[in-house]
Amino acid sequence: MSTELLIGGARSGKSGYALRAALAHGGPVCWIATAEAFDPEMAERIRQHRAERPAHWQTCEEALELGAALRASQADFVVIDCLTLWLSNWLCRADPDGWARARADLLAAVASFRGQLYLISNEVGSGIVPDNPLARQFRDEAGRLHQDLAAQVAAVTLIVAGLPLALKRP
Repeated sequence: MSTELLIGGARSGKSGYALRAALAHGGPVCWIATAEAFDPEMAERIRQHRAERPAHWQTCEEALELGAALRASQADFVVIDCLTLWLSNWLCRADPDGWARARADLLAAVASFRGQLYLISNEVGSGIVPDNPLARQFRDEAGRLHQDLAAQVAAVTLIVAGLPLALKRP
């Protein structure tokens, strides 16, 4: 099996790409979702995403400890959606030690996972330099995470307008 990093802009089709691959898999699937519902609109988005997935799939909603969630999965096909929301969750908690530990733990869990794994993340480094320290930190941390994952995984796909562009293949 292998791991694939799916990167692209917001609403570019990354989750749909992973969803189609998971549906084609046919075996047990675990969808690890990182979103938290802090307002009614986000709660509705989460509800809609849950409804898209088959009821027999395992859904794990984990905002912080992705490495532990990946290791706990019983499925041989796992989707983590999404890494930039996960990063936001950590940065909003203003816990740099926790973030560093969780990041290292995820990288280790990804390296040891032996099934099919899709990692979904927003590419945010193509825009302007943000005007505030938190936004710059977010952009920098996301970029470093993407680079580390891209070096580690078998495949990287950029999704633009629903179209996959292979950046790295085995």
